[in-house]
Amino acid sequence: MTSLKQIVKKINFLKVAEVLLTAVIIFAPLFVSAQLSRNFQCDPSSGLNCTAGTSVNQLIRTVINWMLGIAFGVAVLFLIIGGFWYITSAGNEETAEKGKGTAINAIIGIVIIILSYVIVNVVSNLVANPNSTTAP
Repeated sequence: MTSLKQIVKKINFLKVAEVLLTAVIIFAPLFVSAQLSRNFQCDPSSGLNCTAGTSVNQLIRTVINWMLGIAFGVAVLFLIIGGFWYITSAGNEETAEKGKGTAINAIIGIVIIILSYVIVNVVSNLVANPNSTTAP
């Protein structure tokens, strides 16, 4: 019977992440086009705001925010994986360093994703309101 450590060592998490990211990149335009082609019924009781309209700026902002959300989820997953490797290293210094490095890189990724979210929103607000001197 194989142990959990042996099973985890056989899994190449980088390849799994690559496959997931590729699938997201391939299928994201399909979800966006399906959302755009949907015929919504304006009903104030459902909370659907039919008077606002959808601009290109809002669409791009929504797509980027979704991608940043997915990237954040992947980064958190790698933080968990790194922590798992670090905790289950059982004195094996190589596995402990691998887990520590993965966790540190995941934290760096999370910080970059949060900063990207802020930058996207600031630039989007500047593009939408170029003459505005105050933040909306």
